[in-house]
Amino acid sequence: MIELVDTHCHIHFPDYGLDPDVAIKDAQDQGVNRLLLVGCTLPDSQAAVKMAADRDGIWATIGLHPHEGAVYVNDDHALQQFRDLATKPKVMAIGETGLDYHYMHSSKEDQHKLLRFQLDLAVEHNLPLIFHVRGAQNQDKSGTGQAFDDFWKLIDDYPNLRGVVHSFSAGAKELKQILDHGFYVGLNGIMTFTKDADQLQAAKDVPLDKILLETDAPFLTPVPFRGKIGEPKYVKTIAEFLANLRGETLEKLAAQTTQNATKLFGL
Repeated sequence: MIELVDTHCHIHFPDYGLDPDVAIKDAQDQGVNRLLLVGCTLPDSQAAVKMAADRDGIWATIGLHPHEGAVYVNDDHALQQFRDLATKPKVMAIGETGLDYHYMHSSKEDQHKLLRFQLDLAVEHNLPLIFHVRGAQNQDKSGTGQAFDDFWKLIDDYPNLRGVVHSFSAGAKELKQILDHGFYVGLNGIMTFTKDADQLQAAKDVPLDKILLETDAPFLTPVPFRGKIGEPKYVKTIAEFLANLRGETLEKLAAQTTQNATKLFGL
């Protein structure tokens, strides 16, 4: 059986809607033997660490999502609690963190501060990062223009970062920027239902040694399972779609993306 990794899921969220252990078993039955539980707030980062601690093949990341900028930037106690999580067992990355100009739940200033805090923490502990970058709908065709511009200005203050831009849904320009910085590209169920030819072309153009597979479960459920709760087992569906799109065998894509995940996160 092929081996796959879900490098980005949230089955530890309290409102996940499915039994996480059943979801883990169902994923393993599809060859998805390693999962990365990704934090977005202090409580769910703590939950990810706890869930990963006593389960084989499960690891955690700790992150403060850009939506949470206003909540955390002036809460020194919470930031210290978050900082303390970085040394917990099986914490493999910082994130998801980044910029989100689509919903603007927090001001740009607060988002920038929260991102810098996590960049500093990643550098301090030599951990890779998981980035979320999303722009306003009216900026350009891909909806990512200003968010990525501001993102790179911050990133360029930190040489030698390692990481992945998760849930990639942009185009050739952003792909080149990501690759020029040495980052990986996280591809998920979006590619199975997008109608944007530029996004699909970018997914075809990502070098195989820079792709990570992810579900973002419970979100972004791929075709043909739209309408159902996202699960890590759907990594196989995403891999099958991408292999067909890119003209590669499933075995080759699975082997290389698993190697990529192992290299970046040390799984």
